[in-house]
Amino acid sequence: MNFSIKNIGECRIPSPLLDRISDEGFNYISETNRIYYDIYTENQKPDKDQSFELAGPRKMIHFNPTEVRSAIVTCGGLCPGLNNVIRSIVLESYHIYGSKSILGFKYGYGGLKPDAVVKPIELSPENVRDIHKVGGTMLGSSRGGTEDMEKLVDTLEKMKINILYALGGDGTLKGAHTIAEIAMKRGLDLAVVGVPKTIDNDISYIQRSFGFESAFTKAVESISAAHVEAEGAQNGIGLVKLMGRHSGYIAAHATLAMNDVNFIFIPEVPFDMEGENGFLIHLQKRLKDRGHAVICVAEGAGQELLKKEGADVMKDASGNVMLDDIGIFMKNSISRYFKELGIEISMKYIDPSYIIRSTLANANDSIYCALLGQYAVHAAMAGKTDMVVGQWNNFFTHVPIELAISRRKKMDPNSRVWHNVLQATGQPFVMVNR
Repeated sequence: MNFSIKNIGECRIPSPLLDRISDEGFNYISETNRIYYDIYTENQKPDKDQSFELAGPRKMIHFNPTEVRSAIVTCGGLCPGLNNVIRSIVLESYHIYGSKSILGFKYGYGGLKPDAVVKPIELSPENVRDIHKVGGTMLGSSRGGTEDMEKLVDTLEKMKINILYALGGDGTLKGAHTIAEIAMKRGLDLAVVGVPKTIDNDISYIQRSFGFESAFTKAVESISAAHVEAEGAQNGIGLVKLMGRHSGYIAAHATLAMNDVNFIFIPEVPFDMEGENGFLIHLQKRLKDRGHAVICVAEGAGQELLKKEGADVMKDASGNVMLDDIGIFMKNSISRYFKELGIEISMKYIDPSYIIRSTLANANDSIYCALLGQYAVHAAMAGKTDMVVGQWNNFFTHVPIELAISRRKKMDPNSRVWHNVLQATGQPFVMVNR
Protein backbone atom coordinates (compact mmCIF):
# COMPACT_ATOMS: atom_id res chain seq x y z
CA MET A 1 0.00 0.00 0.00
CA ASN A 2 1.51 3.30 -1.12
CA PHE A 3 0.43 6.15 1.17
CA SER A 4 2.63 8.85 -0.38
CA ILE A 5 0.92 12.04 -1.58
CA LYS A 6 1.90 13.81 -4.80
CA ASN A 7 2.67 17.52 -4.87
CA ILE A 8 2.70 19.61 -8.05
CA GLY A 9 5.50 21.88 -6.87
CA GLU A 10 7.36 23.48 -4.02
CA CYS A 11 5.63 25.43 -1.27
CA ARG A 12 7.36 28.82 -1.13
CA ILE A 13 4.48 31.17 -0.28
CA PRO A 14 3.66 31.93 3.37
CA SER A 15 0.07 31.01 4.14
CA PRO A 16 -2.27 33.96 4.69
CA LEU A 17 -3.50 32.10 7.77
CA LEU A 18 -0.26 33.09 9.53
CA ASP A 19 -1.63 36.64 9.76
CA ARG A 20 -4.57 35.53 11.87
CA ILE A 21 -3.70 32.18 13.48
CA SER A 22 -0.64 31.87 15.72
CA ASP A 23 2.14 29.43 14.93
CA GLU A 24 1.74 27.57 18.20
CA GLY A 25 0.59 24.12 19.22
CA PHE A 26 -1.17 22.08 16.55
CA ASN A 27 -2.44 24.93 14.38
CA TYR A 28 -0.22 24.00 11.44
CA ILE A 29 0.71 20.61 10.07
CA SER A 30 4.17 19.55 8.97
CA GLU A 31 4.83 16.96 6.28
CA THR A 32 6.15 14.60 8.95
CA ASN A 33 2.86 14.44 10.87
CA ARG A 34 1.40 10.99 10.18
CA ILE A 35 -1.54 8.83 11.25
CA TYR A 36 -0.94 5.09 11.45
CA TYR A 37 -3.14 2.95 9.23
CA ASP A 38 -3.21 0.03 11.66
CA ILE A 39 -3.34 1.12 15.28
CA TYR A 40 -4.08 -2.39 16.52
CA THR A 41 -0.79 -4.14 17.13
CA GLU A 42 0.06 -7.40 18.80
CA ASN A 43 3.63 -7.51 20.00
CA GLN A 44 4.88 -5.36 17.14
CA LYS A 45 5.48 -1.70 16.41
CA PRO A 46 3.37 0.16 13.81
CA ASP A 47 4.96 0.56 10.38
CA LYS A 48 5.62 4.25 9.61
CA ASP A 49 5.47 3.51 5.89
CA GLN A 50 1.90 2.36 6.39
CA SER A 51 0.59 5.70 7.60
CA PHE A 52 -1.46 8.58 6.25
CA GLU A 53 -0.31 12.13 5.78
CA LEU A 54 -2.17 14.30 8.28
CA ALA A 55 -4.56 16.87 6.82
CA GLY A 56 -4.59 20.50 7.88
CA PRO A 57 -3.18 23.96 7.08
CA ARG A 58 0.48 24.31 6.10
CA LYS A 59 2.59 27.34 6.98
CA MET A 60 4.03 27.41 3.47
CA ILE A 61 1.74 26.88 0.46
CA HIS A 62 2.20 26.38 -3.26
CA PHE A 63 -0.37 28.76 -4.75
CA ASN A 64 -0.71 32.50 -4.38
CA PRO A 65 -4.36 32.58 -3.20
CA THR A 66 -5.12 35.91 -4.84
CA GLU A 67 -4.06 34.58 -8.24
CA VAL A 68 -5.34 31.00 -8.10
CA ARG A 69 -8.51 29.93 -9.93
CA SER A 70 -10.51 27.06 -8.45
CA ALA A 71 -13.35 24.89 -9.72
CA ILE A 72 -15.81 22.47 -8.13
CA VAL A 73 -17.63 19.56 -9.77
CA THR A 74 -20.18 17.17 -8.23
CA CYS A 75 -20.64 13.78 -9.89
CA GLY A 76 -22.64 10.57 -9.55
CA GLY A 77 -25.87 10.13 -7.64
CA LEU A 78 -27.22 12.70 -5.20
CA CYS A 79 -26.14 12.49 -1.60
CA PRO A 80 -26.87 14.41 1.62
CA GLY A 81 -24.26 17.09 2.27
CA LEU A 82 -23.17 17.98 -1.27
CA ASN A 83 -24.27 21.59 -0.88
CA ASN A 84 -22.62 21.74 2.54
CA VAL A 85 -19.24 20.77 1.08
CA ILE A 86 -19.59 23.21 -1.84
CA ARG A 87 -20.41 26.01 0.59
CA SER A 88 -17.51 25.12 2.89
CA ILE A 89 -14.98 25.12 0.02
CA VAL A 90 -16.22 28.49 -1.22
CA LEU A 91 -16.23 30.15 2.21
CA GLU A 92 -12.81 28.76 3.16
CA SER A 93 -11.27 29.81 -0.15
CA TYR A 94 -12.89 33.24 -0.23
CA HIS A 95 -12.79 34.42 3.37
CA ILE A 96 -9.84 32.54 4.88
CA TYR A 97 -7.39 32.36 1.97
CA GLY A 98 -8.61 35.40 0.05
CA SER A 99 -9.02 33.30 -3.11
CA LYS A 100 -12.09 34.74 -4.85
CA SER A 101 -12.09 33.17 -8.31
CA ILE A 102 -14.16 29.99 -7.96
CA LEU A 103 -16.15 28.26 -10.71
CA GLY A 104 -18.81 25.59 -10.40
CA PHE A 105 -19.08 23.21 -13.35
CA LYS A 106 -22.62 21.98 -13.93
CA TYR A 107 -23.87 18.38 -14.09
CA GLY A 108 -20.74 16.41 -13.32
CA TYR A 109 -17.81 15.79 -15.61
CA GLY A 110 -20.10 16.43 -18.57
CA GLY A 111 -19.88 20.12 -17.65
CA LEU A 112 -16.16 20.03 -18.46
CA LYS A 113 -16.70 18.98 -22.04
CA PRO A 114 -15.82 21.65 -24.64
CA ASP A 115 -19.34 21.43 -26.08
CA ALA A 116 -21.16 21.49 -22.73
CA VAL A 117 -24.53 23.18 -23.14
CA VAL A 118 -24.61 24.58 -19.61
CA LYS A 119 -21.65 26.81 -18.84
CA PRO A 120 -19.92 27.00 -15.43
CA ILE A 121 -21.10 29.54 -12.89
CA GLU A 122 -19.15 31.88 -10.61
CA LEU A 123 -19.37 30.84 -6.96
CA SER A 124 -19.29 33.37 -4.15
CA PRO A 125 -20.31 33.56 -0.48
CA GLU A 126 -23.48 35.31 -1.62
CA ASN A 127 -24.79 32.60 -3.92
CA VAL A 128 -23.88 29.74 -1.59
CA ARG A 129 -25.20 31.45 1.55
CA ASP A 130 -28.25 29.22 2.09
CA ILE A 131 -27.54 26.17 -0.05
CA HIS A 132 -26.78 23.98 2.99
CA LYS A 133 -30.47 24.25 3.89
CA VAL A 134 -31.44 22.38 0.71
CA GLY A 135 -30.75 18.77 -0.32
CA GLY A 136 -29.00 17.77 -3.53
CA THR A 137 -26.41 19.98 -5.21
CA MET A 138 -26.71 23.49 -6.63
CA LEU A 139 -24.33 22.40 -9.40
CA GLY A 140 -26.40 19.43 -10.50
CA SER A 141 -24.86 16.01 -10.95
CA SER A 142 -24.65 13.20 -13.48
CA ARG A 143 -22.86 9.98 -14.19
CA GLY A 144 -20.32 9.44 -16.98
CA GLY A 145 -18.92 12.26 -19.08
CA THR A 146 -15.46 10.69 -18.96
CA GLU A 147 -15.27 9.22 -22.46
CA ASP A 148 -12.40 11.54 -23.46
CA MET A 149 -10.52 12.73 -20.40
CA GLU A 150 -7.98 14.65 -22.48
CA LYS A 151 -10.75 17.02 -23.58
CA LEU A 152 -11.77 17.61 -19.97
CA VAL A 153 -8.22 18.60 -19.14
CA ASP A 154 -8.19 20.80 -22.27
CA THR A 155 -11.12 22.72 -20.76
CA LEU A 156 -9.37 23.13 -17.41
CA GLU A 157 -6.21 24.31 -19.12
CA LYS A 158 -8.09 26.71 -21.41
CA MET A 159 -9.96 28.23 -18.46
CA LYS A 160 -6.73 28.50 -16.46
CA ILE A 161 -8.04 26.37 -13.57
CA ASN A 162 -5.38 25.71 -10.90
CA ILE A 163 -7.45 23.66 -8.46
CA LEU A 164 -10.21 21.14 -9.18
CA TYR A 165 -12.33 19.84 -6.31
CA ALA A 166 -14.11 16.61 -7.31
CA LEU A 167 -16.98 15.62 -5.02
CA GLY A 168 -18.03 12.04 -5.57
CA GLY A 169 -17.57 8.33 -5.02
CA ASP A 170 -15.56 5.59 -6.67
CA GLY A 171 -16.33 6.56 -10.29
CA THR A 172 -15.76 10.26 -9.64
CA LEU A 173 -12.43 9.59 -7.96
CA LYS A 174 -11.30 7.38 -10.84
CA GLY A 175 -12.00 10.31 -13.15
CA ALA A 176 -10.16 12.70 -10.84
CA HIS A 177 -7.16 10.37 -10.77
CA THR A 178 -7.02 10.32 -14.58
CA ILE A 179 -7.33 14.12 -14.77
CA ALA A 180 -4.47 14.50 -12.26
CA GLU A 181 -2.28 12.10 -14.23
CA ILE A 182 -2.91 13.88 -17.54
CA ALA A 183 -2.30 17.28 -15.93
CA MET A 184 1.02 16.13 -14.46
CA LYS A 185 2.14 14.69 -17.81
CA ARG A 186 1.39 18.04 -19.43
CA GLY A 187 3.24 19.88 -16.68
CA LEU A 188 0.14 21.85 -15.69
CA ASP A 189 0.02 23.71 -12.39
CA LEU A 190 -3.22 21.93 -11.53
CA ALA A 191 -4.07 20.34 -8.17
CA VAL A 192 -6.86 17.76 -8.12
CA VAL A 193 -8.42 17.10 -4.71
CA GLY A 194 -11.28 14.68 -4.10
CA VAL A 195 -13.91 14.78 -1.37
CA PRO A 196 -15.43 11.33 -0.58
CA LYS A 197 -19.17 11.29 -1.30
CA THR A 198 -21.23 8.12 -1.18
CA ILE A 199 -24.12 7.09 1.00
CA ASP A 200 -22.91 3.49 0.67
CA ASN A 201 -19.74 4.30 2.66
CA ASP A 202 -17.76 2.03 0.34
CA ILE A 203 -14.58 4.07 -0.35
CA SER A 204 -11.53 2.26 0.98
CA TYR A 205 -9.05 3.70 3.49
CA ILE A 206 -11.65 6.27 4.54
CA GLN A 207 -13.42 5.86 7.84
CA ARG A 208 -16.66 7.49 6.74
CA SER A 209 -17.82 9.17 3.55
CA PHE A 210 -20.07 12.20 3.88
CA GLY A 211 -23.80 11.61 3.50
CA PHE A 212 -23.63 8.11 4.95
CA GLU A 213 -24.81 8.99 8.45
CA SER A 214 -27.67 11.14 7.15
CA ALA A 215 -28.69 8.32 4.80
CA PHE A 216 -29.01 5.60 7.41
CA THR A 217 -30.61 8.04 9.83
CA LYS A 218 -33.31 8.75 7.25
CA ALA A 219 -33.62 5.02 6.53
CA VAL A 220 -34.59 4.46 10.16
CA GLU A 221 -37.91 6.20 9.44
CA SER A 222 -38.78 3.55 6.84
CA ILE A 223 -37.88 0.72 9.19
CA SER A 224 -40.03 2.32 11.89
CA ALA A 225 -42.96 2.53 9.46
CA ALA A 226 -42.46 -1.10 8.42
CA HIS A 227 -42.47 -2.16 12.05
CA VAL A 228 -45.69 -0.30 12.81
CA GLU A 229 -47.38 -1.82 9.76
CA ALA A 230 -46.16 -5.32 10.59
CA GLU A 231 -47.33 -5.16 14.20
CA GLY A 232 -50.70 -3.81 13.09
CA ALA A 233 -51.75 -6.94 11.22
CA GLN A 234 -51.97 -10.67 11.77
CA ASN A 235 -48.92 -12.26 10.19
CA GLY A 236 -47.76 -8.77 9.27
CA ILE A 237 -44.55 -8.41 7.30
CA GLY A 238 -42.69 -5.13 6.72
CA LEU A 239 -40.12 -5.35 3.92
CA VAL A 240 -37.71 -2.44 3.42
CA LYS A 241 -35.19 -2.21 0.56
CA LEU A 242 -32.30 0.17 1.17
CA MET A 243 -29.42 1.32 -1.01
CA GLY A 244 -26.15 -0.56 -0.93
CA ARG A 245 -24.95 -1.90 -4.27
CA HIS A 246 -21.86 -3.72 -3.04
CA SER A 247 -21.69 -2.86 0.65
CA GLY A 248 -24.30 -3.28 3.35
CA TYR A 249 -23.34 -0.41 5.62
CA ILE A 250 -26.62 1.53 5.33
CA ALA A 251 -28.77 -1.52 6.04
CA ALA A 252 -26.53 -2.65 8.91
CA HIS A 253 -26.35 0.74 10.64
CA ALA A 254 -30.07 1.44 10.21
CA THR A 255 -30.76 -1.99 11.69
CA LEU A 256 -28.55 -1.30 14.70
CA ALA A 257 -30.06 2.16 15.18
CA MET A 258 -33.65 0.89 15.10
CA ASN A 259 -33.33 -2.57 16.67
CA ASP A 260 -36.72 -3.60 15.24
CA VAL A 261 -35.40 -5.57 12.25
CA ASN A 262 -35.73 -9.35 12.43
CA PHE A 263 -33.94 -10.28 9.20
CA ILE A 264 -31.26 -8.34 7.33
CA PHE A 265 -29.62 -9.20 4.01
CA ILE A 266 -26.50 -7.52 2.61
CA PRO A 267 -24.36 -8.10 -0.52
CA GLU A 268 -21.44 -9.50 1.48
CA VAL A 269 -23.39 -12.42 2.96
CA PRO A 270 -25.01 -15.04 0.69
CA PHE A 271 -28.32 -16.64 1.58
CA ASP A 272 -30.86 -19.11 0.22
CA MET A 273 -34.56 -18.36 -0.03
CA GLU A 274 -35.86 -21.93 0.10
CA GLY A 275 -34.72 -25.19 1.66
CA GLU A 276 -34.38 -26.48 5.19
CA ASN A 277 -32.12 -23.61 6.25
CA GLY A 278 -33.36 -21.00 3.79
CA PHE A 279 -34.83 -17.64 4.74
CA LEU A 280 -38.47 -18.54 4.07
CA ILE A 281 -38.57 -21.39 6.58
CA HIS A 282 -37.09 -19.09 9.25
CA LEU A 283 -39.61 -16.37 8.36
CA GLN A 284 -42.43 -18.90 8.72
CA LYS A 285 -41.15 -19.84 12.18
CA ARG A 286 -40.88 -16.18 13.16
CA LEU A 287 -44.50 -15.51 12.17
CA LYS A 288 -45.67 -18.57 14.08
CA ASP A 289 -43.81 -17.52 17.23
CA ARG A 290 -44.26 -13.73 17.17
CA GLY A 291 -46.99 -12.95 14.63
CA HIS A 292 -45.04 -10.33 12.68
CA ALA A 293 -41.62 -9.71 11.08
CA VAL A 294 -39.53 -6.81 9.74
CA ILE A 295 -37.07 -7.46 6.91
CA CYS A 296 -34.33 -5.12 5.69
CA VAL A 297 -32.53 -5.89 2.43
CA ALA A 298 -29.73 -3.96 0.72
CA GLU A 299 -30.23 -3.50 -3.02
CA GLY A 300 -27.14 -5.53 -3.91
CA ALA A 301 -28.01 -8.53 -1.75
CA GLY A 302 -28.92 -11.87 -3.27
CA GLN A 303 -28.06 -10.94 -6.84
CA GLU A 304 -26.91 -14.51 -7.48
CA LEU A 305 -30.54 -15.60 -6.89
CA LEU A 306 -31.73 -13.30 -9.68
CA LYS A 307 -29.22 -14.04 -12.42
CA LYS A 308 -30.68 -15.24 -15.67
CA GLU A 309 -28.48 -17.49 -17.79
CA GLY A 310 -27.41 -15.85 -21.03
CA ALA A 311 -28.77 -12.46 -20.01
CA ASP A 312 -26.74 -9.45 -21.10
CA VAL A 313 -25.04 -7.45 -18.35
CA MET A 314 -26.42 -3.89 -18.41
CA LYS A 315 -24.35 -0.98 -17.10
CA ASP A 316 -25.14 2.64 -16.28
CA ALA A 317 -23.20 5.69 -17.51
CA SER A 318 -20.63 5.25 -14.73
CA GLY A 319 -19.95 1.66 -15.71
CA ASN A 320 -21.82 0.19 -12.72
CA VAL A 321 -23.64 -3.07 -13.36
CA MET A 322 -27.38 -2.42 -13.23
CA LEU A 323 -28.82 -4.63 -10.52
CA ASP A 324 -31.97 -6.70 -10.62
CA ASP A 325 -34.58 -5.70 -8.03
CA ILE A 326 -34.03 -7.91 -4.98
CA GLY A 327 -36.85 -6.13 -3.11
CA ILE A 328 -39.54 -7.07 -5.63
CA PHE A 329 -38.06 -10.57 -5.92
CA MET A 330 -38.31 -11.12 -2.16
CA LYS A 331 -41.78 -9.61 -2.01
CA ASN A 332 -43.05 -11.97 -4.74
CA SER A 333 -41.21 -14.99 -3.32
CA ILE A 334 -42.64 -14.45 0.18
CA SER A 335 -46.18 -13.98 -1.16
CA ARG A 336 -45.96 -17.09 -3.31
CA TYR A 337 -44.48 -19.22 -0.51
CA PHE A 338 -47.21 -18.45 2.04
CA LYS A 339 -49.97 -18.67 -0.55
CA GLU A 340 -48.85 -22.21 -1.38
CA LEU A 341 -48.93 -23.03 2.35
CA GLY A 342 -52.40 -21.55 2.66
CA ILE A 343 -51.21 -19.02 5.24
CA GLU A 344 -52.62 -15.52 4.93
CA ILE A 345 -50.11 -12.69 5.38
CA SER A 346 -50.24 -8.91 5.24
CA MET A 347 -47.09 -7.50 3.64
CA LYS A 348 -46.05 -3.88 3.18
CA TYR A 349 -43.10 -3.13 0.87
CA ILE A 350 -41.18 0.14 1.30
CA ASP A 351 -38.44 1.42 -1.02
CA PRO A 352 -37.23 4.84 0.26
CA SER A 353 -34.12 5.00 -1.97
CA TYR A 354 -34.50 8.49 -3.43
CA ILE A 355 -35.96 9.92 -0.23
CA ILE A 356 -32.73 8.87 1.48
CA ARG A 357 -30.47 10.34 -1.23
CA SER A 358 -32.20 13.70 -1.37
CA THR A 359 -32.54 14.36 2.36
CA LEU A 360 -30.72 17.18 4.13
CA ALA A 361 -27.47 16.41 5.92
CA ASN A 362 -28.09 15.89 9.61
CA ALA A 363 -26.19 17.90 12.23
CA ASN A 364 -23.24 15.52 12.56
CA ASP A 365 -22.88 15.09 8.80
CA SER A 366 -23.08 18.87 8.38
CA ILE A 367 -20.11 19.30 10.72
CA TYR A 368 -18.21 16.60 8.83
CA CYS A 369 -18.97 18.19 5.45
CA ALA A 370 -17.84 21.62 6.66
CA LEU A 371 -14.55 20.20 7.91
CA LEU A 372 -13.94 18.13 4.78
CA GLY A 373 -14.36 21.29 2.70
CA GLN A 374 -11.89 23.20 4.86
CA TYR A 375 -9.29 20.43 4.76
CA ALA A 376 -9.71 20.07 1.01
CA VAL A 377 -8.82 23.76 0.56
CA HIS A 378 -5.81 23.46 2.87
CA ALA A 379 -4.53 20.53 0.80
CA ALA A 380 -5.16 22.18 -2.55
CA MET A 381 -3.49 25.46 -1.58
CA ALA A 382 -0.42 23.48 -0.55
CA GLY A 383 -0.30 21.95 -4.04
CA LYS A 384 -1.38 18.46 -3.02
CA THR A 385 -2.84 16.55 -5.97
CA ASP A 386 -4.29 13.19 -6.98
CA MET A 387 -5.56 12.76 -3.43
CA VAL A 388 -8.78 12.64 -1.47
CA VAL A 389 -9.44 14.10 1.97
CA GLY A 390 -10.47 11.38 4.37
CA GLN A 391 -10.73 10.48 8.01
CA TRP A 392 -8.99 7.66 9.81
CA ASN A 393 -9.01 6.91 13.53
CA ASN A 394 -10.93 10.21 13.87
CA PHE A 395 -8.11 12.25 12.33
CA PHE A 396 -8.46 13.99 8.96
CA THR A 397 -6.02 12.57 6.45
CA HIS A 398 -4.72 12.77 2.88
CA VAL A 399 -5.32 9.55 0.94
CA PRO A 400 -3.84 8.91 -2.53
CA ILE A 401 -6.80 8.51 -4.90
CA GLU A 402 -5.15 5.42 -6.39
CA LEU A 403 -5.23 3.82 -2.93
CA ALA A 404 -8.82 4.88 -2.23
CA ILE A 405 -10.08 3.29 -5.48
CA SER A 406 -7.83 0.21 -5.32
CA ARG A 407 -10.65 -1.85 -3.86
CA ARG A 408 -14.21 -1.35 -2.70
CA LYS A 409 -14.77 -1.19 1.05
CA LYS A 410 -17.16 -3.90 2.22
CA MET A 411 -18.51 -5.17 5.50
CA ASP A 412 -16.58 -8.08 6.94
CA PRO A 413 -19.00 -10.93 7.78
CA ASN A 414 -16.57 -11.99 10.50
CA SER A 415 -16.36 -8.55 12.09
CA ARG A 416 -17.69 -7.55 15.46
CA VAL A 417 -20.02 -5.03 13.80
CA TRP A 418 -21.76 -7.70 11.71
CA HIS A 419 -22.03 -9.97 14.75
CA ASN A 420 -23.63 -7.06 16.63
CA VAL A 421 -26.15 -6.71 13.79
CA LEU A 422 -27.01 -10.42 13.89
CA GLN A 423 -27.44 -10.27 17.65
CA ALA A 424 -29.78 -7.29 17.25
CA THR A 425 -31.98 -9.16 14.75
CA GLY A 426 -31.85 -12.59 16.34
CA GLN A 427 -31.69 -14.22 12.91
CA PRO A 428 -29.54 -17.32 12.25
CA PHE A 429 -25.88 -16.54 11.58
CA VAL A 430 -26.12 -18.57 8.38
CA MET A 431 -29.11 -19.04 6.07
CA VAL A 432 -27.50 -21.24 3.44
CA ASN A 433 -28.38 -24.87 2.82
CA ARG A 434 -25.44 -27.21 3.36
